[in-house]
Amino acid sequence: MDIVGPLSKTTRSGKKYILVVVDFATRYPEAVPLSSIEADTVADALLTIFSRVGFPKEVLTDQGSNFMSALLRCLWEKCGVRHNWASAYHPQSNGLVERFNGTLKMMLKTFMNQHPQDWDKYLPHLLFAYREVPQESTGFSPFELLYGRRVRGPLDLMRAEWEGKATSDGESVVEYVLTFRERLAELMGLARENLARAQRKQKVWYDRTARARAFATGDQVMVLIPVRKNKLQAAWEGPFKVVKQLN
Repeated sequence: MDIVGPLSKTTRSGKKYILVVVDFATRYPEAVPLSSIEADTVADALLTIFSRVGFPKEVLTDQGSNFMSALLRCLWEKCGVRHNWASAYHPQSNGLVERFNGTLKMMLKTFMNQHPQDWDKYLPHLLFAYREVPQESTGFSPFELLYGRRVRGPLDLMRAEWEGKATSDGESVVEYVLTFRERLAELMGLARENLARAQRKQKVWYDRTARARAFATGDQVMVLIPVRKNKLQAAWEGPFKVVKQLN
């Protein structure tokens, strides 16, 4: 979970931020345009999302004040949600949503240039496009893992019309529900296997490139600033000299 913004273009309705929520299991993203990042505004947007998909057991955010407010802490407590936060010195732990943020910004760029005051109207269409694309880590699209079936997008509708296929196969509601539950269980099992495989590959790559760092008295170092209002600004200051080694 993260906040994108303030964006360079403000919409007619005053939207200049985006609340981004990505489900870890399915990679299904939600993005809600916001006019402010006050705690009550963020809480309302979260409740709108939760009303569609249910309350999560855990959420992971950075340590921004909008996620650490008393109101949000109360929301987590009342809804039985465990709140974890990414370390300011290790933001990669929130990497799933950070990667989606980068993708979302690239997708929004064209719409912001062409429709600078209406980009919020196109946000649902961008989400539709992202949700129907299979993810490398799971092997399935976010939509398919959440709903247990492939999304019927514009291309599917056009192909069905060209091929003259019927819109119904006569399957009963009971048969559909039973088939849906079986398919969803099968998909989640396969997704867990693919996710575990992707995590093993990532660990092998990390172990190959990671190096332990040690600093001695007199070394020149750069210092990461944990709190910054704009993520596009420099995150480091220095160099500074190490005057004492504590551990």
